[in-house]
Amino acid sequence: MKKDLLKQSFQKTIRSFKISLPTMLGILLLIGLLNTGWQGYYERIFTGNVFLDPLIGALTGSVSFGIPIVSYVVGGELLEQGVSLLAVTAFIMAWATVGVAMLPLEAKFLGWRFALVRNAVNFVFAIVIAILTVYTI
Repeated sequence: MKKDLLKQSFQKTIRSFKISLPTMLGILLLIGLLNTGWQGYYERIFTGNVFLDPLIGALTGSVSFGIPIVSYVVGGELLEQGVSLLAVTAFIMAWATVGVAMLPLEAKFLGWRFALVRNAVNFVFAIVIAILTVYTI
């Protein structure tokens, strides 16, 4: 009985993976292209404005994609280029929590409403947490 359930679960997992594989590959290829194009422009798009920089940081972090540990390296490079800590904190928070590039895949499995609300809430909180973090330090 347990072997049958395990076998059925495994087969369902394989079918789900086969269905989502084309979408995942397309998204990953697009992300690779976008990240390569963005890398040279990060230090140019920040204005130095205390009110605009967290928004710009959250926006660029939202459309960037990668594992969170890479965001720390990018954040360190941005700090060395003179980008404010507020902007870098918003960037890292959005990078780790908002997934604009993965939105179609997330919506496919969890629904558009959930995916949009989750990303919107995380975007707003990336800015709020960045402000609270920097002013707490």
